[in-house]
Amino acid sequence: MAESTHAWDGLLLGATLATLDAQAGYGLIVDGALGWKDGLLTFVGARDALPGTPSTLANEVIEADGLVTPGLVDCHTHVVFAGDRAGEFELRLQGASYEQIARSGGGILSTVYAVRAASEDELMAQSLPRARALRRDGVTTLEIKSGYGLDFANERKMLRVARRIGGELGIDIRTTFLGAHALPPEFAGNADGYIDAVIDWLPRLHAEGLVDAVDAFCEGIGFTPAQTRRVFEAARALGLPVKLHADQLSDLAGAALVAEFGGLSADHIEHTSETGVAAMRDAGTVAVLLPGAFHVLRETKLPPLELLRTHGVPMAVATDCNPGTSPLLSLRQAMQLACTHFKLTPEEALRGTTVHAARALGLQDRGRLRVGLRADFVRWDVGQPAELCYWLGGQLAADVRAAGRSITR
Repeated sequence: MAESTHAWDGLLLGATLATLDAQAGYGLIVDGALGWKDGLLTFVGARDALPGTPSTLANEVIEADGLVTPGLVDCHTHVVFAGDRAGEFELRLQGASYEQIARSGGGILSTVYAVRAASEDELMAQSLPRARALRRDGVTTLEIKSGYGLDFANERKMLRVARRIGGELGIDIRTTFLGAHALPPEFAGNADGYIDAVIDWLPRLHAEGLVDAVDAFCEGIGFTPAQTRRVFEAARALGLPVKLHADQLSDLAGAALVAEFGGLSADHIEHTSETGVAAMRDAGTVAVLLPGAFHVLRETKLPPLELLRTHGVPMAVATDCNPGTSPLLSLRQAMQLACTHFKLTPEEALRGTTVHAARALGLQDRGRLRVGLRADFVRWDVGQPAELCYWLGGQLAADVRAAGRSITR
């Protein structure tokens, strides 16, 4: 077969493009044209600005209506786990608090036991449908944390499953080592000893190519700022970026701590002070808002949203998909919850799941529709961007593409 002389692999015509390629506004282009080749965008503009006729420009020409946005980026998830915690959901509705459940042996540790009991293939079989659901609703880049193994073999198993999910679904997976998530039973009363173990595991997991970033749970029912600092110092010695479950239940100055290490993100941050927000601003640390957990836990303490806006701290939005506090399988639904509970505008919510979510993972090659960036995009069966946050549920993604390849299955 003769080699194609077409300049591009594909060209989509007719839809309205929401490029997000400016500091503000959706960057709408009506009757747009989007071209790509070798996984990168080669043209973003109006149809009438094309440098030639479509049939001579691209191998595949697609006429479509609706709205096209960058592919969504879910920058904080715990998608890999075994079992469920529906019983805890029922207990909370009967009045038990998150902390009470955790201290009585439930919470994270109940999932740890389920993960340890599952083989790698069993863990893959249980986790893959959750990641597939996120992809179906527009996610083309997915962060997945460990943290339910809490020993070397099972943390490694979780990270291996996360990598396998990327290969199976054709999306980009970013793995985060969250060994400092909870204290396992074999280290009861010896949190410092457990942190020693976490620090020992980290370079071994990194050497296998299983770790893109390092996280910790800095909280009264998690680990102290001093213990978290030790984990971050170990990450820095390996050149790995850090992020943090920070100030979710109390203000332990976690946001300021992760900012001190130039962290990618501070996540949750319901109790973060203005000092912490200012530290995030100075460090370029992204605030990751997790409205799913806020919703499920029926929290009332809002993140410091106006302080984040005043100080110009970028706000990402993520599902926090996990078995205990945010069993959320739609990033678009997280956008809706962010608008409803946190009063984000639809534009802030969309930027939070594209531009700022990519930044929260340290990725500069996606999150916008711009020539030279990855050809990750979604065509939606809607007429305007606000509809992505307006509709509760439903299947709105008509075509999801990663590096130009359709992954809508």
